[in-house]
Amino acid sequence: MNYMPFFWIAVIVISIFAEVNTAALVSIWFMPSAVVATVLAFFNVPILVQVLVFVILSALFIIFSKTIFAKTHRKGHTPTNADTVIGEQAVVTEQVCNIENRGLVKVRGQLWSARSADGTVLEPGEIVSVISIEGVKLICRK
Repeated sequence: MNYMPFFWIAVIVISIFAEVNTAALVSIWFMPSAVVATVLAFFNVPILVQVLVFVILSALFIIFSKTIFAKTHRKGHTPTNADTVIGEQAVVTEQVCNIENRGLVKVRGQLWSARSADGTVLEPGEIVSVISIEGVKLICRK
């Protein structure tokens, strides 16, 4: 008895299960390839041909989908609202000391963790300029 159709059906079921249980496209390319391999198995095509067709079709589906996604997927830096505070003036609300790894500034009514760009201690009440963002900390200069 030819068991290969059952093998390819199992590949389809496993691919569907994997696809449903993940948030990313991980196995969608294997499903149509396994369907074609299943049809070949029902017609008693040699196993080597079934496997080659499965591998080649899967590779073509992956390449085809990558080119489609590459065209639709935007590349580059996507600015966030946080980027808009660069260049703004901020008021030091808690002493900024890089050595003690502490300090807060207020920009546009929001409190941010801050660090001094040149390592100087910034005292409460001082007006500073935001020159960059590193992680969730504003890098400031007098």
